[in-house]
Amino acid sequence: ALPAFTLTDVNDDSPHSLVQYRGQPVVLAFTRIFTEKQYCPFCYPHILAMQKAYAQFVGLGAAVLMVTSIDQQQSKIVQQDLALEMPLLPDPSCNTFRQYGTGQALGAPLPAQFVLDANGQLRFQHLFSFIHHNATPERLLWAVRNL
Repeated sequence: ALPAFTLTDVNDDSPHSLVQYRGQPVVLAFTRIFTEKQYCPFCYPHILAMQKAYAQFVGLGAAVLMVTSIDQQQSKIVQQDLALEMPLLPDPSCNTFRQYGTGQALGAPLPAQFVLDANGQLRFQHLFSFIHHNATPERLLWAVRNL
């Protein structure tokens, strides 16, 4: 089983833990933001693309959880600036990044995406590479459709 975690949503301070999503697919997206104004150049377009595709994930019955490496206050600014609909879950300690083995470079955790089926089993994972920085929303939607 994948590591359990509970992180707090910047939008309404509600806790999100993996176990509460049993019964539906989950797309877990780890993203790098350095400060509220400084995004990882690979992650910024990916965050925007995920936001644009969010309704499609919801339409498939999937939850999308985006985990950031910055604190609650900075993450809240990001969420407001980009008008993100998906839960944005700050993990400034980066414990969740480490638990999921996303890897790191220059002291910052790397982005990664995971798709879990309704039973919480890992069915798709994408770890950062310089050729394919992030799994595109299309690829993640494909993974959800093929569970």
